[in-house]
Amino acid sequence: QVQLVESGGGLVQAGGSLRLSCAASGRIFSGYAMGWFRQGPGKEREFVATINRMSSVTIYADSVKGRFTISRDNAKNTVYLQMNSLKPEATAVYYCAADSIPIFRSPSRARYEYEYWGQGTQVTVSS
Repeated sequence: QVQLVESGGGLVQAGGSLRLSCAASGRIFSGYAMGWFRQGPGKEREFVATINRMSSVTIYADSVKGRFTISRDNAKNTVYLQMNSLKPEATAVYYCAADSIPIFRSPSRARYEYEYWGQGTQVTVSS
């Protein structure tokens, strides 16, 4: 079992920045690729970004590429999502998720690949 707890959400004006954190406990954190997903009002949960076990591969949704950065600190069992130049359409609950994959495999964009999920943190971007 892996427990994931997100933090760092809040209310920010358009153009502002937020940094989300996701702290993991339980199994060995470095054994998992980590992803961020989001679910806006009335929308399905969608992929935002993912990072592989050794931080050598990162993948982003086109809508956030160049503005969001995913990173991880395996020593602190934490994954981060730095969000810059935020837009109102980024308003959503943000979830982190963990996927056990072989060490050199690229991480997945697919929700069904991820075995463990956090409870989410709300991000609201005002216009």
